[in-house]
Amino acid sequence: MLVKVKKGWEVPERDATPEDIYVNRRQIVKSLGVAPVIAAGASILPAGSALAATDLYRVSRNKKYTVERPLTAEKEATSYNNFYEFGSHKQISRAAQRLETRPWNIIVDGMVEKKFEIGIDDLLKQVTLEERVYRHRCVEAWAMTVPWSGFAMRELVKLAKPTSGAKYVAMQTIAESKAEMPGLRQFWYPWPYQEGLTMEEATNDLAFLVTGLYGKPVPPQNGAPLRLAVPWKYGFKSIKSIIRFSFTDQKPKTFWGSLQAKEYGFWANVNPAVDHPRWSQATEWLLGGRQSDRVPTRLYNGYTEFVANMYPADADEVYFR
Repeated sequence: MLVKVKKGWEVPERDATPEDIYVNRRQIVKSLGVAPVIAAGASILPAGSALAATDLYRVSRNKKYTVERPLTAEKEATSYNNFYEFGSHKQISRAAQRLETRPWNIIVDGMVEKKFEIGIDDLLKQVTLEERVYRHRCVEAWAMTVPWSGFAMRELVKLAKPTSGAKYVAMQTIAESKAEMPGLRQFWYPWPYQEGLTMEEATNDLAFLVTGLYGKPVPPQNGAPLRLAVPWKYGFKSIKSIIRFSFTDQKPKTFWGSLQAKEYGFWANVNPAVDHPRWSQATEWLLGGRQSDRVPTRLYNGYTEFVANMYPADADEVYFR
């Protein structure tokens, strides 16, 4: 008799898949895509017409990436958001609708064979889209569980063709205008928002570039049209509305690290034993529930088996800052 022992991140499909969210759809037909046209210097590909919404967002769920918690209600995940470009409070969802997500061009540069610029819709023709259920843990100690759709970040790295000397990938958020993004008027912040990962982190199985949420296009307040999800790290590492990927041999400067490195360090791996300087990280509250009903925080947000190999076994707290 074959006995299957479930791993910590596995869950019966009935516990994480509401029927009104999950619909099987065929993947993007690769033959429809065209390779990026890369000339000497930077070549701009027009954004082109958007692909069918059912193909882009109602994609098949990858059952490898599921969790033991129920999904957070969509209204909670899309109405309680950090996006300082639209305001330094959580109720920025209405203001974020000002963000224009088409056309949307993404620059890939730095230590790559050839730098290029590509429209988001052309990029999506060249990757394999899927849905993954991930836990998300904010450094502020709130958490949610959501079904992202998108593609593995390693696919973008493959398209970028970084040179052997590249050790990091730096990313940048759009900073379009003060009218569109009123938070930019807060001149004391080091705009534009920037984040970074090591190449090993960027090509880890879990690193995911998000284009959709709850079977729909990811809304502006959650980082449309392209954001990062690295669920073993605190949420500020999951940069939103990305317009640039730069490959480098220097550790990137980051937005929050520039403001307060002791509180928001480069690594920012979730660890309940390493507190934020101003509050405990031992527990968290789940969006939709009472803040007083807290649950234990898990090391690497519960993704130890995927990511622990990237960090020394005797790592001190620097890897969690």
